Amino acid sequence: MELGPPGGAGPAEPGPRLRGLRGDDRAASAAWLSEASAGRRAPSVAAVLPAGGSGERMGVPTPKQFCPVLERPLISYTLQALERVCWIKDIVVAVTGENMEVMKGIVQRYQHKRISLVEAGVTRHRSIFNGLKALAEDQPNSKLCRPEVVIIHDAVRPFVEEDVLLKVAIAAKEHGCSDYDLEFGTECLQLALKYCHTKAKLVEGSPDLWKVTYKRDLYAAESIIKERISQQICILMDAKEDEEHVGRCLEEMLKKELNHVKVTSGALCHAGRDLQQIILEQCYNFVCVNVMTSDFEETRKLLNALEESNLSILYPVVVISVHFLDYKLVPFGQKMEHLMQIKEFAKEVKKRNILLCGLLIYYPQDEQKLQESLRQGATIIATLIKERSFGLVGQLMVA
Repeated sequence: MELGPPGGAGPAEPGPRLRGLRGDDRAASAAWLSEASAGRRAPSVAAVLPAGGSGERMGVPTPKQFCPVLERPLISYTLQALERVCWIKDIVVAVTGENMEVMKGIVQRYQHKRISLVEAGVTRHRSIFNGLKALAEDQPNSKLCRPEVVIIHDAVRPFVEEDVLLKVAIAAKEHGCSDYDLEFGTECLQLALKYCHTKAKLVEGSPDLWKVTYKRDLYAAESIIKERISQQICILMDAKEDEEHVGRCLEEMLKKELNHVKVTSGALCHAGRDLQQIILEQCYNFVCVNVMTSDFEETRKLLNALEESNLSILYPVVVISVHFLDYKLVPFGQKMEHLMQIKEFAKEVKKRNILLCGLLIYYPQDEQKLQESLRQGATIIATLIKERSFGLVGQLMVA
C-alpha cells in the first residue's frame, strides 16, 4: 500500500547533516552522494520501520510511536529524518491493522513522501520480514523497486542523522553482510564478534541516536526539537524611521539575550518577498514590530503569508506581535480594547499550528527606560520562543 507523493514540494524542514565522517568513510560518502545527485547508477537503498509495538514500558495507552511531541506523533519525526535523505528511495512502515488508519492519517496530514504501509507481524522480526517482503515482491500495482540495501530503523529513534545512515548503507554494500547493528549503548554485538566469530559489522552511532522508551524520553525529545527550531528569529518591521529604530534596538537586545541564536530582520513592506527567503532558511520564529499602533494590520499580513506557506505543517511557528505605544496620546482602555483582539486571531491561526502572542511596550519614554523595557521585552520573547507553550497562545504581555 503506497501513500504519499514520490516527490514534489513539501513543508520546509531542518535539513540532514553529515558529520563525523573521516578518511575512507568521507571519500565513500562523497562518491555515493555524487552518484545519487547526478542520477547515475548508485546502489538503490530503502528503509523498513517496524512500528507495531504497544509501548508497554511507556506506561500509557497510546503506542509510543504515536505519542505526541509538540502536538505531532513521534513517528512523524522519524519519517521526516529518513525521507529528507534523497538517496533512500522507499520507506516501508509496518504497522498493526488496528492502527493502519491512524498511520495513513499521519502520512497525509504531515505530507510525508515515499511512504508505503504494510501490516505488522506478531513480533518485531515478523514485522521487519513483512516490510522486506513488500520490497522483494514484484506486485503488478506496486511502485516499490527491489533495493540492493535495506536499512532497518526503529520508529522511535527520531534523531538519526544522514551520516549514520550513509555509513550503514556503505558498509552493507561493501561487506555484503545482513547482520549489521548500530553500536550505541550495548556490547552484545561486540561479545558475539569476540566469542562466536559471527560475521557482523559494527557501525558507530552518534549520541543523538537514542530510543524513546519511557515517558521521560518524550520530554527529552521535545526539548531537543524545541532547541533545534529556536535557532533563528526574524524581526519584521516597517521602514519608517521610528519603527526601524526601536526594531533595531530590540534586535540587539535579543542578540544579547540569545547569543547562540541567529537574529535577522526584514522590512514589512517587502514581507512577501522576504518571507519566502526566510521560509527557505527554515525560520520558525517571528517578531512583528508595530510602533504607535494598536491594530494588527501588519501582523495579519505576516499571518496570512505564513498560512499560505507550508512552514507550520511540521513544527509550530511562533509569532509575537510587539506594540510600542504612548499611553498619553490615546486612552489606555481604547488601546487595550484593540489589543485584546489578539485572542480571536490566535484562536484561528492556532488551528494551523501558528502560536500567536502579544507584547506591549510603553513608548516613547526616555532612552534609559526604553532600554530597560526592551531588555524585559527581549527576555519575554526569548522565553516564548524557547517554551513554545500552547497554553500561552493569545495572551498579551507587558514589558
